[in-house]
Amino acid sequence: MKKKTKIESKKESQKERSSNGTKKESNRPANKVASFPTNIFEGKFSVNASFNNTIVTISDIRGNSLAWTSSGKLGFKGTRKSTPHAATITIEDGVEKAKMIGIRKMQVFIKGPGPGRDATLKVLGSKREVDVVSISDVTPIPHNGPRPPKKRRV
Repeated sequence: MKKKTKIESKKESQKERSSNGTKKESNRPANKVASFPTNIFEGKFSVNASFNNTIVTISDIRGNSLAWTSSGKLGFKGTRKSTPHAATITIEDGVEKAKMIGIRKMQVFIKGPGPGRDATLKVLGSKREVDVVSISDVTPIPHNGPRPPKKRRV
């Protein structure tokens, strides 16, 4: 009887047993390579600019997400994710992905107070590959908000 290697034991653990005791392959999907639909000409470009990161989501008009990118995904770590330079590179990558999908016109939605707000306007002003139909600020603003804490007594 020979010893099992790590690979064989992993394969063994991925298989399931059916009711009669025979081994059966698991129903997990294989790793897929990302493919973009290419017949979409108009979409939404959402930028979530927080103080710590900048996240870009590209979706069709109905809101179905097609692609995304962020500062962390592009290799920036820690405090470097929250810089205007990281935000600029993230938005440029988002525009490239939108071009790969085939988007010609896009509505831009900017949300949050981070450094990605200004970077979005700079990059989209300089890139002429896509038409920007509208730019909207969708940052949530509290209307009076919760009750403030009581005064501090010293």
